[in-house]
Amino acid sequence: MLNIHEVVKTYLGKTAVTALAGINLRIHPGEMVAVMGPSGSGKSTLLNLMGGLDVPTSGEVIVSGTDLAKENEKERSLFRRSKVSYIFQAYHLMPTLRVTQNIALPLHLAGVHAREINLRVTRVLREVGLEARGEHLPDELSGGERQRVAIARALVTDAPLLLADEPTGNLDTVRGEEILQLLKKINREHGTTIVMVTHDHHAASACARLIRLRDGKVEGDTAHDKGQGV
Repeated sequence: MLNIHEVVKTYLGKTAVTALAGINLRIHPGEMVAVMGPSGSGKSTLLNLMGGLDVPTSGEVIVSGTDLAKENEKERSLFRRSKVSYIFQAYHLMPTLRVTQNIALPLHLAGVHAREINLRVTRVLREVGLEARGEHLPDELSGGERQRVAIARALVTDAPLLLADEPTGNLDTVRGEEILQLLKKINREHGTTIVMVTHDHHAASACARLIRLRDGKVEGDTAHDKGQGV
């Protein structure tokens, strides 16, 4: 699924800053992986490279057989539509669109037929337990419900790779646990590969594998005994 080989990412400015300094990682299809590390360790940069939102200064970022480092912006945009979905800490929902419209948005952008959109939106609403909230606006939902909408929007494209950036960061303990259980269910039932950046040790323990970054390098890469079965 993911093969990161000798990846370096340097940001140029008055002073060059190296965010990633020769990363090597392999993530297999169906894995649920947590990425942790202190601020500035390269976590968000790594996630952006995995999703094709950015390209490395050097090295290979191979996702589902495609080296994103060699793709242009248009090619990477088309790749993201079908292969990658995202969940963000801040939800990024359109405030003037109802729940069903927010979920359907990536399908409209991809030119999916209206009947197929309705079928998929109905399916994912059921999966995330929001069947009764489809006609509500984001401001009428709790934080946990908004994150469920964001997860439904990620699921609706049927992308094999889901990238989550602090998905429980804005939630209280109870709502955060609900989101973790939902992500584990998605991983288990759909076989979706999930890579989650988090500062939360409890959230990381929900994953079968933990990758630790420090100063742009892999400091540790360990398997959890419990993982998806927690």
